[in-house]
This record gives sequence, structure tokens and C-alpha cells, in this order.
Amino acid sequence: MQSPEPNPQSRSAVSYRATWLATLATTSYIALIAAIGAGTGLSFVLFPELGALSHDILRRPHGIWARAPWMLVITPLLTGLAGTLITRHFAYGAVSVLATIGAALIIIRLLRSPITPAISAGLLPLTLGEPSWWYPPSLLAGLSLLAILSQVRRRIVPLPPATSGRAGAGDVSERAPSDYTWIPFFLLFLIAALTLIVFTGWRLLLFPPLVVIGFEMFARASTCPWAGRPFVVPLVCTSSAASGVILVGVFGVGPLAAALSIGCSIVILHAFKLHLPPALAVGLLPFVISHPSNEFPVAVAAGTALLAASFTAWRRIFHRSRTTQ
Repeated sequence: MQSPEPNPQSRSAVSYRATWLATLATTSYIALIAAIGAGTGLSFVLFPELGALSHDILRRPHGIWARAPWMLVITPLLTGLAGTLITRHFAYGAVSVLATIGAALIIIRLLRSPITPAISAGLLPLTLGEPSWWYPPSLLAGLSLLAILSQVRRRIVPLPPATSGRAGAGDVSERAPSDYTWIPFFLLFLIAALTLIVFTGWRLLLFPPLVVIGFEMFARASTCPWAGRPFVVPLVCTSSAASGVILVGVFGVGPLAAALSIGCSIVILHAFKLHLPPALAVGLLPFVISHPSNEFPVAVAAGTALLAASFTAWRRIFHRSRTTQ
């Protein structure tokens, strides 16, 4: 005899409970990582993209990131090594930035890895001017712990029957691009951002998670969860950046502030009803920036606005060219 199907209200209650349990697990994990960083003096143990990775993995224990624990560790480690090497041998500029992003994309492609936040791992040391060899081991520590947690959670949480044998929406958006006509337009966005950096001196105008956000939008325009609302992205990211700066200013860079930052970013995403994991990384960036100031949210607002405008222009041009063929 088959058990009765759960009613919609029951499924909604289970989903709500699972979401907030994942939020609690994420904030606890980030607080632990921040404590390790404070205890060891290695600030980069709190690699900002750990916020995006941990929340998605702990919320979706059978998602594509959670199912790739080795890639979760290896991909950012290799891109971080590449970024460290470039930072040690080249000054910050268009050539070094594009080389770092290109190296990260090549590593992801060669590994066939779904871990696109690894792009941010490669760009972070160059953006912050931190050439320390301690950066890659710092990545290894936080990522290894997250990989272990992901496998424990996968064993505890059964695969929902409704998703057996088919990919979830998140998995679809994380697959490899099937079309590469977007590359020149993505490159133009990067060049435009780098040009603005020359005039403003704000390296964080092209903050590392922004490259991940832009890559996902251009490369997977039809499935990216935030591609349909590009002008909401600046609001979400700027709000997360501002909350991170305020919390660091009030509480310092300890576990409490890190946990509150992740919590605030998650609340912001829920308020805007937008699935944008890199926004969690934006909220954690002030924890690795030396003396973060109000300049950071302004730079985030400018960079994300430029991305939204560039993506919208490309989509209109591309759509028009396809409809006229």
C-alpha cells in the first residue's frame, strides 16, 4: 500500500524548516571558520566565497556542488595558486587581471568542474595585493572542512523522491555553457570595468565575486537565477556590502560579525526573493579587506550597475540579431 502524498502545506512547512536549518548551519560554519582565522592569524581562511558555497551546499545537500567534494577543494586551490603566482610576479592591471580570470576559466574547463566561485579565489589575492604563500593553504583548510560537512549532510538528508533521476533547477544553472557567443561581450564588460578602475583607483569596482556573477549571467543567460532581474543585483550586492562594512566596524572581524554578516545577506536575498549565492561572498569581503570603508559599497554599486547595463545591452543586441536572421 502506497503512503499518501504529502499535501502542499506539509511540503511548504518542511521546505521552510529545511531552509532555516541550512541558514543556521551556514552561519555556524562561517563563525567557526572566522574563529579559526582569528586564532591562527590567517585572515584568508575566511575566503569570502565560502559563504556562497556553504549556503548552497548545506541548503541543497544533493546539489551539484555538494556532489563534487573533490572539485570543491581542488578547483579553488588551483585557481588560488595561479592567482598567487600572478600576484607575486605582476602588478595589478588589465593584463594581470585578464590573465588571472583566463587561468581560472581554463582550470575550471580542464577539470570540468562545476565550482565557478573558484574564479573569485584566483582573483582575490591580485585585487587585494596579497601575494602571501599562506593564501592557498588557507583556502585548503576552509574548503576541506566544507567538503567533509557536505558529505556528512548528504548521508543524513535523503534524496527527495521528486528529484530522483533528474537535475534540479540549481544543477541546470551550474552546468557547463553550451554556447560561447557571449565571450566577446563578457570581455568588453571586464575591459570597461578595468578602464573605470584606472580613472577612479577603486580596484574593488571589479570585486572578485562580481566576475563570478557576470560569468554566470553571460554564460548561462537562459538558466542563471538572477539573469532575469539584472538591475536587482546591484541592490542586493550593495546592501550586503554595506551590512558587512557596518558589522566589521562595530564588532571587528571575529566569529560574531561573520555569522551576522552571512545572516544579513541571507535575509536580504529572501527579502528580494533572489537566488544569488555570490551576494553572500560580497558581505564577507570586508573581513579580508584592510580597513574597509564606505568606499566599498559605492564601488560594489558601480561595478554591479555596470554589469547589469552591459548584460542588458548584450541581451537586447543578441536577441535582435537572432530574430532578424
